[in-house]
Amino acid sequence: MRRLGKTRRTVRTARGSGRVAAAACGAALALLTALPARAHTPGPAEPHWDLKDTGTTSVRFRGLAAVDRHTAWVSGTEGTVLRTTDGGESWRNVSPPGAADLQFRDIEAFDARRAVVLAIGEGEASRVYRTEDGGTTWTESFRNTDAHAFYDCLTFFDRRHGLAMSDPVDGKFRILSTGDGGRSWQVLPNDGMPAALDGEAGFAASGQCLVASGAKDVWLATGGAARARVLHSADRGLTWTAADTPIPAGDPARGVFAVAFRDRTHGLAVGGDYRADQPSPRAAAATGDAGRTWRPAGTPPPAYRSGVAWLPHSRSAALAVGPTGTDLTTDAGRTWRTLDTGSYDTVDCTADLGCWAAGEKGRVARLEN
Repeated sequence: MRRLGKTRRTVRTARGSGRVAAAACGAALALLTALPARAHTPGPAEPHWDLKDTGTTSVRFRGLAAVDRHTAWVSGTEGTVLRTTDGGESWRNVSPPGAADLQFRDIEAFDARRAVVLAIGEGEASRVYRTEDGGTTWTESFRNTDAHAFYDCLTFFDRRHGLAMSDPVDGKFRILSTGDGGRSWQVLPNDGMPAALDGEAGFAASGQCLVASGAKDVWLATGGAARARVLHSADRGLTWTAADTPIPAGDPARGVFAVAFRDRTHGLAVGGDYRADQPSPRAAAATGDAGRTWRPAGTPPPAYRSGVAWLPHSRSAALAVGPTGTDLTTDAGRTWRTLDTGSYDTVDCTADLGCWAAGEKGRVARLEN
């Protein structure tokens, strides 16, 4: 979306033992739910964001791909891509050469060596790069040549199959598809795509305006129009249905900024109005029917939120992040309460409870107990 420009999301192969991961999540969730409803300074035994030194304060990281507690990739302004393999203690700048003028708003990682990154913008500014050697070398696998297209987000179903989405072209959202892990891309036919509303587009704010769950299901979040919608496809982007959400709309700065699904039926949506001087009274919603209907949160986050992620091994806990803080739900999106007041744009969690967040001024953090 041109006004802001930029889920998971990440295809992960580094998994811990199921029992160990579940136990770790249970312990962390117990601590999370014990926190008071008001923001406060966390004690040493309470889960909190531990800021990592990325070596930069000028880059805004809206792209995040968490592989596990040790490995994560971030992407952002100034054509920057960083990678850590030691839990954030050190970061390697693995930016594609000659990309300093690009804005990398989404990144999807298969493991510590293989990743796909999306640059956003009008015309040829929208590009896709792929690496197979941890960012030592990159291959440009797609460059947009349509002046009317503006790509916002990408997602993968597995190591081979993925999609990228553009703001509407000729009245419909445009979908790119890959079947070879991002090495090549083809524009899908738009016969099965509903017409876009007047002014409707995606927000390239967190890499979570297009997210997949399972082998074929994918959701696309929109804003900027009279109604904020979520579109759903159950056949890898060939056909879509659209549903209205209760998240604020009716302005180019309002809509659904991010969605997250813990399975093919249960999902969360967050957003609002990204302008700092504007309220976002209904910034979150939830669905239990694959996005056919959405219910507003009874107690939503107190402000605009741009990223959301389910805690692994939990059917009810999730985190939402935005420039004014992090919020926690422990009842599947019915109520939210503030956990932290630091600024983050995107969040991602892994099976071993490797929850990461990233945002402005080079900020990257990992959730610690």
